[in-house]
Amino acid sequence: MVLLNLLVKPGWVMVENLVQDRLGHAAFGTFTALFTLATIAAQVSDLGTTQLTTKRVAANPDFLTEYFPTLLPLKGWLSGLFLLVTLGIGWLLGYRGHTLTLLGLTAGGLLLAQFTMFLRGVLQAHQRFNTDALLSVLEKFLLLGLVLLLVPIGISLDRYVGARTLAVGFTFVVLYGIIARLYGRVRFRLQVGQARTVLRASLPLAFITLVYGLNERIDMLMLERLVSAQEASYYAASYRWLDTMMMYLWTVLPLFFVKFAHATGRPQEQKDLLWFGQRVVTVPMLLICGFVLFRGEILFWQFTHSTPLEVARMALCLKILFVSVLVHAFFAIYSTLLTSTNHERPVSWLVGLSIVLNVGLNLLLLPRLGAVAGAINTLVCAVFVSVGYLWLVHRRTGVPVPWAWLARLALAFGLLCAVWAGLQAGLGLHWLPESVLAGTAFVAILFLTRIVRVAELRQLLGK
Repeated sequence: MVLLNLLVKPGWVMVENLVQDRLGHAAFGTFTALFTLATIAAQVSDLGTTQLTTKRVAANPDFLTEYFPTLLPLKGWLSGLFLLVTLGIGWLLGYRGHTLTLLGLTAGGLLLAQFTMFLRGVLQAHQRFNTDALLSVLEKFLLLGLVLLLVPIGISLDRYVGARTLAVGFTFVVLYGIIARLYGRVRFRLQVGQARTVLRASLPLAFITLVYGLNERIDMLMLERLVSAQEASYYAASYRWLDTMMMYLWTVLPLFFVKFAHATGRPQEQKDLLWFGQRVVTVPMLLICGFVLFRGEILFWQFTHSTPLEVARMALCLKILFVSVLVHAFFAIYSTLLTSTNHERPVSWLVGLSIVLNVGLNLLLLPRLGAVAGAINTLVCAVFVSVGYLWLVHRRTGVPVPWAWLARLALAFGLLCAVWAGLQAGLGLHWLPESVLAGTAFVAILFLTRIVRVAELRQLLGK
């Protein structure tokens, strides 16, 4: 299921690259800003109820039966409220007329997607990971097919937004049907006392969602408002690949979120999960980051209507952003450990400080460097929060940080970069055989540094 998610996401990215190339950087930059604003609002509209439900159901399955009749209508009311809030913020930022209508359609689709994520959290909490992954793939395949159907008749911004909304809506209907079949039909019964209890418990998670959304997305919105839609589009083309490659983390880390939550109060079990998860999360990302740092410009081959200077600018942003991906590959699992074991508040304050740092750097650097400044600021903030995660895990959880594994992983990446640089300097190969040789060398490096051990592979195959 992880593999299916990882396969469909790059396919969608190539289609979205095509859309951006057909629409042009100015039009797509405007859409990017609208999508960013809508994404932040959709994430906040959840108010932390999805993560709270996943944690509570994983620990106590009866929570679903007791609270679900209240949670569903509560989510509906929150979605409607935040749609109005999004339109109000858009108006304050200067969007008018048809642009404001597009913002409403985009926000409506994303709010529905957030509701879908809430329902998928129920499946995750019941360990139904395959069903959850299939539904994730379904939405992406529908969206991929609808956009491809638009290519022969012409892609417009209106049609593009409509296709996204239709794919999310169909997936929501299918998911709701599955939930009803597995757990019975839920009668809506909003109880004020239960709603108050849920919101009080979920607000720390909601604050984390808000600060994470702002920290990751605000660069594109500020670029479009402070500099130009073109610069926002350049950054979006680079950030899209970051978002795609991070899909591996966002697919794997929720599995550890549930496992960490289930092991609350058992430090030894959490330690074993963390030390195992460190390798599972980090190793594949090392090879991906190496490819982007040495051959990242290849990923912009679809931008036939862009100038060489524009492609070079996007490639530079991409390589800077992927250094931040490398940082997340090493340290994102520590955030998962903290948020799944009732340490949401210090994490939210840490990311909140990162937002202040990010906004300050944006105001200082965006007018001078444009999209490149956005990439630099993202990297600085990734380093800042990662150091904070390590400090919080050390101080609050009682789970030891696997420094030896971190050192081995860093050594493996350093050796990979040395091999790749040697291939480029000594052989001058086409990017494909060069990447194959570097990947083969990386496998050898994993065994050499004992990150992967023959005994473990034998044990795994024996099972």
